[in-house]
Amino acid sequence: MSRLVILCIEDEDEVRDAVVRDLEVFEPTFLVEMAEDADDARQVVDDVAEAGDGIALVIADHRLPGMQGTDFLIELHGEPATAKARKVLLTGQAGHEDTIRAINQADLDHYISKPWTPEELHAVVREQLTEYVLRNIEDVLPYVAMLDGPRLLERVARDTL
Repeated sequence: MSRLVILCIEDEDEVRDAVVRDLEVFEPTFLVEMAEDADDARQVVDDVAEAGDGIALVIADHRLPGMQGTDFLIELHGEPATAKARKVLLTGQAGHEDTIRAINQADLDHYISKPWTPEELHAVVREQLTEYVLRNIEDVLPYVAMLDGPRLLERVARDTL
């Protein structure tokens, strides 16, 4: 796997632009891909797999054209290529029932209410990517500077004992 990808699914142009701007700090360590809806996101997932890269984190709005974000997260959780991806719901409109479904059926890792602050998004993304790397990546050293360095270095120290 050559690159880890953050996939964000958001249909509103202004919100999508804000998320892209806020996630720029994670490039070039991570590739940030955007999608407007579930169909667009499926194409991104296919393109990522074809390139030999992997989806590490999915950030999805709940209200999307054609399919709710929670339903798409559940779909991704059932696919081998994306089941291990960390999942974040970034929305101001998901009700309790939809959120509970996402937690129980998609293994939702975090919920962020709109509007968010860049600092809040950075902290959540850093935490979720750190968890992904710790659970799925053998060589964590390339991620020490960008993510939770002390936790990653603790893993390195433990592995070298």
